Amino acid sequence: MSGFLGSYTHQIDEKGRLSLPASFRRDGGEEPLILVHVNPDSLTLFPRPVWSDMEARLRDMLRRNPRSRPYVLRVTANALEVVPDKQGRILVPQRMQKEAGIAGPTLIVGAIDRIELWNPETFDAVTAQAVPDEELLAHEIFA
Repeated sequence: MSGFLGSYTHQIDEKGRLSLPASFRRDGGEEPLILVHVNPDSLTLFPRPVWSDMEARLRDMLRRNPRSRPYVLRVTANALEVVPDKQGRILVPQRMQKEAGIAGPTLIVGAIDRIELWNPETFDAVTAQAVPDEELLAHEIFA
């Protein structure tokens, strides 16, 4: 997998279907993705291999910290496997749309090893925030 890059605005239709960009479907085709609400203002789609790593991390968290059980249960109880149809659409349940504040136009953002679904206005507000030591971070990664 080469990674997910870029952002695209697509419409969630009245049935809750969202078309994934062709470039995001290129590697995965009709492979299942795991849709989960782990960040308060967006939904995340994990390809199966990446989600398997997340499951291992969740299991490890439970072993190391039994008090994390409510969090792990909250994440996994709301996780959902979605499979793109022939047109590359996935179903985003109404309750998940509501939890993340997504309705209608949806920003689909490539986040390297995952895809995030955002309300475009929320994304703009979040990414407009100042990042402490932004130049140092850029130098650390790109120098």
